[in-house]
Amino acid sequence: MDEVRQLFDELGEGEWDRFDKNALSRVSLELHRRFLHRHVPEGARVLEIGAGPGRFTVQLAKMGCQVVVSDISPVQLALNEQRVTDAGWEAAVVERRLLDIRDLSSVPDAGFDTVVAYGGPLSYAFEQAETCLGELLRVVRPGGQVVASVMDVIGTLRIFVRAIPSYAANGRLEDLKQVMATGDNRLDEGAHPCRMFRWSEIEAMTRRHPCVVLGASASNFLSSGDQEVVAYIEQDEALWDLLLDWEEE
Repeated sequence: MDEVRQLFDELGEGEWDRFDKNALSRVSLELHRRFLHRHVPEGARVLEIGAGPGRFTVQLAKMGCQVVVSDISPVQLALNEQRVTDAGWEAAVVERRLLDIRDLSSVPDAGFDTVVAYGGPLSYAFEQAETCLGELLRVVRPGGQVVASVMDVIGTLRIFVRAIPSYAANGRLEDLKQVMATGDNRLDEGAHPCRMFRWSEIEAMTRRHPCVVLGASASNFLSSGDQEVVAYIEQDEALWDLLLDWEEE
């Protein structure tokens, strides 16, 4: 976890910028935003886990939510305060806390209407992901919501399918096979350290907890294809809105 903390400390502003780097990223941002509107009640008291520099803190504030912002990275927490203040929504932040998703013992039971854990905090919990999900459920009130994202092993392969020949040519195909079999990206030397999931694993994990799955989405399912075409579509407002609607559907 020290490696994950250091990664996001060093990433700094890059965690904000990643949603602006191309059309694919902007589709992802919009899908995450729409999912919040679908599942987070306006005016909710929200615990935001892994809030980063505040992309979704601002969105929650615009929905009238009162937000306890948390992150494992002190650098990201400082950036969150800067970005949210600059956007004019600091009044929506109740407090900021340095929190590791693996240890929410300082957070009381049923203290929140909703937990938002975007950016894949459960993927950074690795083998402890299911225990962490139980903790997220513990801190929401009965009938409350946990809105979380994880990295997806099949979707990731779909985006990076062009890399398969290079893995084979460099004698690293067995590494890729291990990552695909386990979802553990740490097995690929030099890769971004995270655990990627299949939907069947998410279903199985949620069945073992006192909760009901209200909705699910594979962000960028349509838009992870030809990036030149996606970028072209973005220049036409009507086509862009159509693509986003189809992506959401």
